[in-house]
Amino acid sequence: MPPSFILNALYHSSMSVRFNILPGHGLVYVRLDGDICASECLAIFNEYAKHPECRPGQKQLIDFSRATGLDTDFVKLIELQARKADIFLADGAQTLTVYYAPCRHTRELAKVMQRNWEAFPGVVTVIQDDEAAALSILGLRMATFDQLLEQTF
Repeated sequence: MPPSFILNALYHSSMSVRFNILPGHGLVYVRLDGDICASECLAIFNEYAKHPECRPGQKQLIDFSRATGLDTDFVKLIELQARKADIFLADGAQTLTVYYAPCRHTRELAKVMQRNWEAFPGVVTVIQDDEAAALSILGLRMATFDQLLEQTF
């Protein structure tokens, strides 16, 4: 079991979304696996929002490398977006979100998510196809996500 400062949520094999809050970096690492289901994302995001380490303005690193598709439940996607905006932008905070999307297919998925933030100037989004570049934008000197996550144990 990881130490108490390693904050993981709902690591069920059926889930398509996993997150780690890395408070020492002011960062949340989110990994998307398989088809992204809006209702699962909303449930996981609500767990994150209730977590004592959740903070407005936390940087977000969204790993699309294992994503294969996106749910078309647009009502749930809109509900998820509204919930994220409530948390990310609370108290006038700004949030930097980096989407890691290493291939054409995952970049298309990331672009869908990125477009959702166009109406919110307090959320800055960037898509990267290289792990080291994604980490660098977030002010981190690691070369891989594994290195980032290893430092938390």
